[in-house]
Amino acid sequence: MRFSVIFFLILACLYFTLAQGSYEDCCLKYVRRVKKSVERMVTSYRRQETDGGCNIPAIVFTMKGGRLFCADPREKWVNGLMLKVRSKKSKKHTRRPKRLRS
Repeated sequence: MRFSVIFFLILACLYFTLAQGSYEDCCLKYVRRVKKSVERMVTSYRRQETDGGCNIPAIVFTMKGGRLFCADPREKWVNGLMLKVRSKKSKKHTRRPKRLRS
């Protein structure tokens, strides 16, 4: 009897732990628009799909300092910002280091 109660409690704890973890990184709503100063702070983005535990499709932008915001992938300004981030990254990778003077 005592063993079955302990076993049940362990199973219940595991269930709730796993259930809470599935919604950890999901966007629940979108921002409508961001200021130009915020756009300049964006360093990367990732796509959130509706499969798994996430309920809405979203683009999750990461800013300098690690702050995140979620945007609707169907919005025109979101696609423009994604393009800017991609072009910033490609410029960063193609830049040649400056030569030191001898």
